[in-house]
Amino acid sequence: MSVAVPTTSASRFDAVRDLAAVDMAGVDRVIRARLRSDVALVNQIAEHIIGGGGKRLRPLLHVLAARAAGHAGDQHHKLAAIIEFIHTSTLLHDDVVDESGLRRGRKTANALWGNAASVLVGDFLYSRSFQLMVELDDMRVMRILADTTNAIAEGEVLQLLSVGNPDTDEAAYDRVIERKTAVLFAAACRLGGVLANAPEPLCAALARYGLELGFAFQIADDLLDYTSDADTLGKNIGDDLAGGKVTLPLIYTLRAAAPAQAEVLRQAIRAGGGPLHEVLAIIRGCGALPRVRARAEAHAEAALAALEQIAPSAQRDALAALARYAVDRDH
Repeated sequence: MSVAVPTTSASRFDAVRDLAAVDMAGVDRVIRARLRSDVALVNQIAEHIIGGGGKRLRPLLHVLAARAAGHAGDQHHKLAAIIEFIHTSTLLHDDVVDESGLRRGRKTANALWGNAASVLVGDFLYSRSFQLMVELDDMRVMRILADTTNAIAEGEVLQLLSVGNPDTDEAAYDRVIERKTAVLFAAACRLGGVLANAPEPLCAALARYGLELGFAFQIADDLLDYTSDADTLGKNIGDDLAGGKVTLPLIYTLRAAAPAQAEVLRQAIRAGGGPLHEVLAIIRGCGALPRVRARAEAHAEAALAALEQIAPSAQRDALAALARYAVDRDH
C-alpha cells in the first residue's frame, strides 16, 4: 500500500476535523443561514437534528475531497451544506419508519414533535437542498445528486421489504446499504473532484473511495449495534433487531448458529425483538462478529487503495485516516 496512513493521533476524528476546521466553519455558516424558515416548527425541528452533535461526516468528506482534488474556491461550502441537508432529511424519515426514540443520545424529532411534523420537515430539508443546487447552476452537480437521492429512496424501500424477513441474504443486505449509505458517501467525494474540474479518472477514484468507505462505515455501524452499549453508541442496543432489520451480524450468525439458536433468532426477527440477552449471547458466542469486522476492514482497505490515484496532500492523508476511523470507532 503506497498511501501513507497517518499516525495514531492524526487518525483520530478530531484531528481530521481540525485540518478542515476553516472549511467546516464555512459550511456551518451556510447551514445556519439556509435552515431559516418563517415557519417556527421547521426551525425548531431542523435545529434539533442539525445541531444535535453529529459528526457531519459527509460534508467533511466533501470538503476534504475537493481540496485533495485541487479546488481553491469556496463553492464546496454550499455543496457540503446540500449534502448535509439531504442526509439530515433521511435521518428524520428513517426515525419515523423505524419508530426510533433515541439518536445521538437525545430524543428523536418524531418522539418530541410526532411523526407527521418530522416527515414534513424532512421534506423541507430535501426541497431546500434542491433550491441550493439550482443556485450552483451546474448540471453535473444536479445530475449526481438527483441520481443519489433517488437511489437513497430506493434503498429505504428495499430495507422496508426485508424487515422481519429472516431469509434476507448478504446480497440483499449489500443492495440496501449501498443505496442507503454508500451512494451519498460516493457522491460527496466525487463532487469534490467535479468542483475542482478534475479529470474523470480522479473523480472516479474519489467516488470509489467514498463508496467503499460507505460500506465500511455502515457495516461497522451494524456491528456496533451488537457490541457497544447505549451510553457510548447514543442509541439503544438492539434497535436494529427491534425494528426487524436483518443486518450482517444476524446474517452471519444465522449461518453459524446451531439449529435451535438459529430458530431463536428467526423468531426474534419476525417479532421485531425478543429476549435481547439471549440473542446477544448467541450473536457474540458463535464467532460471526469477527467475520463482520473483517468485512468492514476489507472495504476500508479498498477505500485506501482508491486513494492511490490521488496526489499526496494533507487532505488525502485525512481521507485515509477516515477510512481507518470508520472501522476503529466506538460510536
